[in-house]
Amino acid sequence: MLSRTAENLYWMARFMERAGATARLIEMGQRMAVLPRSYSQEEWRSVAVAAGCIHLFEDEPVVDEAAIIRTLMLDKDNPSSISSCLERARSNGRSVRTALTRDVWEVLNEGWRMLEGTDAATAQRDLPALLDLVKQRAALFRGAAANSMLRTDRYDFVMIGTHVERADTTLRLLDVKYHVLLPETEVVGGGRDHHQWTSVLHATSAMRAFHHVYRGDYSPSKITDFLILNDAFPRSLAFCYDEIGLHLQKLARSYGQEHECHATVASMISRLDDLEMGELFQHGLHEFILEAMAVTRKLSSEIYRAYYF
Repeated sequence: MLSRTAENLYWMARFMERAGATARLIEMGQRMAVLPRSYSQEEWRSVAVAAGCIHLFEDEPVVDEAAIIRTLMLDKDNPSSISSCLERARSNGRSVRTALTRDVWEVLNEGWRMLEGTDAATAQRDLPALLDLVKQRAALFRGAAANSMLRTDRYDFVMIGTHVERADTTLRLLDVKYHVLLPETEVVGGGRDHHQWTSVLHATSAMRAFHHVYRGDYSPSKITDFLILNDAFPRSLAFCYDEIGLHLQKLARSYGQEHECHATVASMISRLDDLEMGELFQHGLHEFILEAMAVTRKLSSEIYRAYYF
């Protein structure tokens, strides 16, 4: 496969996953902002931090829901906004149109103008419905890829892009909750703390799955273990790295060569396998998250070098 084709497939998948993840992030901010005793400006500021876009709010007098919608949903000049992600995913897909099935292309082509003509006031009024539409579009993309693409190197690059982006998103959501949102005087386990942690579960579509595993025990340590170590949950860090490792190994067999990225993934999988339940909280969750985010960025760079993106 041409490296340009691989790069377009990889980024097409990342942009679609990022669009859905940003919708989940905004949804999480909205849930937290309406909690009792919430500090709504800090809640919304944390959303900007998690999206890696806090620098775009320097000229905003306050970071509130309206500012978040303008910047993270509608701003075409922000490459990480939902609108930009849908457009860039379609652009990448168009560049490799012959590598895609009709089902995948139709999802991309129908979604890129989904927010076209939507102003900030309309988006704020219809926010829950619009966020649901974005999440549905991202799910349709994954479903179309899973149900119509041949399991060749093309599919491998789509899956690697999807799970690299998803791993980063899960880590960002956890870091916002644990480091940005929690006031220094707040006692971990308090009422507001509980609602924030369950908001993280909502943002990752994990409520029902978590309840199936832990029933009603919504302690921070169990939520953290579930979102990082539970390799049966599709948005956990462990699951994402297992999937990245699987598809990188398929590429290694196809191309007859391994690279730095293969060793990085194997090392992270081994480390996650060795962690015991509750150990993350005991030894520093925030420190682990920062390290895991650095590893994920390093992995992305190594994939670039390995396959000549």
